[in-house]
Amino acid sequence: MLLQGWIVPLGMQGKKDYQEKLFASFQLSERIPKGNFYRRLKESIDLEFLYPLTKGFYGDSGQKSIDPVVFFKLCLVGYLENIISDRKLMEHCSMRLDILYLIGYDIDEELPWHSTISRTRQLFPENVFEEVFTKVLSLCVERGMVSGHTQAIDSAPVKANASMDTLELKVPEEELDEHLRKVRVLSAMDKKGSRTARARATGPTRANAAFRQARTNWRR
Repeated sequence: MLLQGWIVPLGMQGKKDYQEKLFASFQLSERIPKGNFYRRLKESIDLEFLYPLTKGFYGDSGQKSIDPVVFFKLCLVGYLENIISDRKLMEHCSMRLDILYLIGYDIDEELPWHSTISRTRQLFPENVFEEVFTKVLSLCVERGMVSGHTQAIDSAPVKANASMDTLELKVPEEELDEHLRKVRVLSAMDKKGSRTARARATGPTRANAAFRQARTNWRR
């Protein structure tokens, strides 16, 4: 730095060294700006109705599956972020603090596997999944958070809220119908893959059982 003919040193050259630490105190909510879209979305929509609505599709015993509210929020993120692949969706979510905040996961919590998302989608009949997903999206449109594409969504009454005028409005890149069509194709591929895997897993067992029965009969 030059000052009236003199060279004034700026001090030693800085170098940032990164050392990963275990956070002793970290609140995700403090890291998400107040105006962030997904933070406002979390505060604007109540999806508690999904619990009684989807309860009939779950069993009464066994290991607990993914929370239906979390599942449909992830499906919503997939649509808003234009992501069809469940694997890419979960990779995307793992790198976004605001999305983790939306779905209620902390930074040190393991996210659901992409295969869990696929299996959960298969749990619901196609028409039920699309109806519930459309309802969730409609709530976002009603709160003035998302711009709808289909007639059913576009006709939803949007709340007049002057404070929303300067905030982010999500405009999905493709029509809802087209997105759901791609999801149907993906789901069909997942189902086919699951059936093939089960057949491969049970095939040798059945063959061995048949061989043992044939050997028993021969000995007789």
